[in-house]
Amino acid sequence: MADPGMAEGMAAVGGLADDRALLGRTSTAERVSDILRTRIAEGFFPPGTRLSEDSIGGALGVSRNTLREAFRLLTHERLLEHQLNRGVFVRVLTVEDVEDIYRARRLVECAVVRGLGAPPFALDGIAGAVADGLRAAAEKKWKGVSTANIHFHRELVALAGSARMDELMRTVFAELRLAFHVVDDPRGLHQPYLERNQRILDTLRKGDAAHAERLLADYLQDSLAGLLEVYRRRVGADG
Repeated sequence: MADPGMAEGMAAVGGLADDRALLGRTSTAERVSDILRTRIAEGFFPPGTRLSEDSIGGALGVSRNTLREAFRLLTHERLLEHQLNRGVFVRVLTVEDVEDIYRARRLVECAVVRGLGAPPFALDGIAGAVADGLRAAAEKKWKGVSTANIHFHRELVALAGSARMDELMRTVFAELRLAFHVVDDPRGLHQPYLERNQRILDTLRKGDAAHAERLLADYLQDSLAGLLEVYRRRVGADG
């Protein structure tokens, strides 16, 4: 994929100064990594962007060592990669990466729904994500639809009541958004699934977890196929 260059990277770090207040007096690499993770997820630093230590460190007011530790944490999460003699870049996922992400999603998300136990289920979070997606679509805010869709799946996972599973899938969903930013078509990727989100919610409200699991498995299979159809062309064109 083409290197977007330092000019784009410099423009993207401008808004980071507004995040400095989030660090507080007890600034840590974990807090810096949280800020950068959010910025990457929101597309401020698109895949392939080189991250400048001087620009980002200056914007956030943190030391080079703190920033490097934050980079290391995000590299461990597979959001960044260090290229020898070139620097640190936001990762561009391979097709195999995308396929593996969906493999993990099927294993975890479907297992969560399968193991829900007896209804009724705590569905307020899922219902809120569905409503947010429909509202964003009505306002033609397609990135908002994308965000609401991610929240829908995070709320599904949260039904397991497992902090460890929530943490695991947080990193999986953050990686997934790298693929979405390469395709850069939130309407095409997510609008078709708003109705399917609603169907899964309605099925869970009826207490039919087995049917909801089947709907979810089909959903993930179709989502992967649709994403890969576009992703292969885009990565091939930019590679």
